[in-house]
Amino acid sequence: MNRNESDSGADPTEREYHINQVYFYLTEGCNLRCRHCWIEPKFQADGVSFPELDFELFRSILLQALPLGLTRIKLTGGEPLIHSRIVDLLTETRRLDIGLTFETNGVLCSPDIAREIASCRNPFVSVSLDGADAETNDWIRGVDGAFEAAVNGIGNLVDAGLKPQIIMTVMRRNRYQLEKLVRLAESLGAGSVKFNVVQPTARGEKMHNRGETLSIEELVELGRWIEGDLSKSASLRIIPYHPAAFRPLGKILGKNAESCNICSIRSVIGVLADGSYALCGIGESVPDLVFGHAAVDPLDDLWHNHTTLEELREGLPQRLEGICRRCLMNTWCLGFCIAQNYYSSRSLWAAHWYCEAAYEQGLFPESRLIPEGLSAVAASTLS
Repeated sequence: MNRNESDSGADPTEREYHINQVYFYLTEGCNLRCRHCWIEPKFQADGVSFPELDFELFRSILLQALPLGLTRIKLTGGEPLIHSRIVDLLTETRRLDIGLTFETNGVLCSPDIAREIASCRNPFVSVSLDGADAETNDWIRGVDGAFEAAVNGIGNLVDAGLKPQIIMTVMRRNRYQLEKLVRLAESLGAGSVKFNVVQPTARGEKMHNRGETLSIEELVELGRWIEGDLSKSASLRIIPYHPAAFRPLGKILGKNAESCNICSIRSVIGVLADGSYALCGIGESVPDLVFGHAAVDPLDDLWHNHTTLEELREGLPQRLEGICRRCLMNTWCLGFCIAQNYYSSRSLWAAHWYCEAAYEQGLFPESRLIPEGLSAVAASTLS
């Protein structure tokens, strides 16, 4: 589940919370111009550079986080592979024996870089590919040649012994390519395919406003097809985009449970390219969710005493509002994406837009609603 408390049955104010992961958003730039990006990094072409996380600050954060429980980091961006010292960052991660998650567009993933990533502890790599052909992918990603370069990068990762995950963000332009993308992933030797939905944040918000995204009715229907027919026909793991309330219990509970596509909000902290601590990359566009700076604020003090982090630990899930308050799965998904919810409403407790829209359209599963007269606390034992 999302929790890493020492006693999950204790009062939230008495639990001890550890940092399981640090998410490093290494660069303010990106070598692609994706239409749907929820962070909206600056386009970094040849001869242009933007701020990146200082290596010594990176090392300092790791050393401070290890005593707080750190077992894994995620390197993402912008695009992490444009960081001028990416090999040094990987070497330091390996030296400290920290698990690695690596998110990339794959364009710059050379054989040497792939081997560097593969040599880290328990590496997991995801590569974004938003179409099953160059025309579709490169239109979405904003740079010609991105498809061919990403496919080559995936091949280099596979040759290095990895089984990368391919991530596709579903929108009107590529909605009919989902099965083709799965077949391509199978042929490339990928380990899984994850489908994301365009979040109404930054560039994604503009896509929603232009009608380039799918309606909630289309998303719910397509999600059922992904969960059912497409998953059954695939030889690799398929991870759908919809929240836990829309997933069969057998897929998220029990012996063969699959990922619920949820951020572990109470055991993670983000670091932006300028060295700021934040809830996650949302801090790039929402200053309210920036907590301090790694060069001046001790991580131990910030982690244990920052007001927003304390609020989240004590308030989730019981303070969630709207449909999330009424959902049987709220102790599992904790609002699904607090960053997105806050971006849209400036409230930590707002309902997730997908679930709220589905409920308003009569598409929210009634079997996942807390029965009338049953408290949220009592209902949590049912999920």
